[in-house]
Amino acid sequence: MKDKKSTHSSPSEILRFTKMHGIGNDYVYIDCMEKCPENLPALSVLLSDRHRGVGGDGIILILPSDKADFKMRIFNADGSEAKMCGNGSRCIGKYVFDNGLTDRTDITLETLSGVKYLTLKPGPDGKIEEVTVDMGAPVLTPESIPVIAGKNFGIPVEIDVHPLEVNAVSMGNPHGVIFVDDLDKVDVHGLGRLLEVHPMWPDRANIEFAQVISPDEIRMRVWERGSGETQACGSGACATAVAAWLTDRADRKRPVTIHLLGGDLKIALRDDDGHIMMTGPATTVFTGEMPIPVIQ
Repeated sequence: MKDKKSTHSSPSEILRFTKMHGIGNDYVYIDCMEKCPENLPALSVLLSDRHRGVGGDGIILILPSDKADFKMRIFNADGSEAKMCGNGSRCIGKYVFDNGLTDRTDITLETLSGVKYLTLKPGPDGKIEEVTVDMGAPVLTPESIPVIAGKNFGIPVEIDVHPLEVNAVSMGNPHGVIFVDDLDKVDVHGLGRLLEVHPMWPDRANIEFAQVISPDEIRMRVWERGSGETQACGSGACATAVAAWLTDRADRKRPVTIHLLGGDLKIALRDDDGHIMMTGPATTVFTGEMPIPVIQ
């Protein structure tokens, strides 16, 4: 892919965007291969608003890269920048293929968590319907996650008199996985909001609540850093599978299906290098355009 330089657009220009989702984890995608809007944190807050904007968990920018075929930047609904999004990376794979930015089904994607490798799977109509992302190897060292604790698994935490055991994993972004007996009885919003900003996390964290159904099936709900509860989180599904494997709750020799509010993801462990492979769908909802707002 030939690199192109990004330029900034003026407030009077039109912003063209595409709404996409990966099993309900929805973002507003902006093609920045030639130009990019300014004031991205504030723009994400505005566009993510489900009542006054386009609506979404944030915005994702598709940019040229000197390290890979494409580059992604992600801004959460609160304007904070994220390092990685598994569902978002699958949608980028679909976007660049379906819109003719590449004709290859194996591409590389630069993220703030390193270069990711995507395998695109076209459906009968020639459009991409499923993508497998090589998410890399999980990070389990506390200082690299980062988490302030003497260990990363089985960290005892008490939130509003609720004793919890947190398992910390990084998939390029920090996750706290909590296994529960009955997911339907968990106060995801109350506990997730408090755990996201717990002092144990120097950079906040994504919080996953997981109920093991069988050695290859897990139900999960996620409270995402900067966005609140979302329909799905790809990196969170990977972190949950890793935590389940390492605590002998799941069989690492077989893929595990993670059931999220928005749909299912298949997570597998690649034996030769320990990389986590995530497979799931990507969906285009609609395209649109609007005047680029003047943001003070």
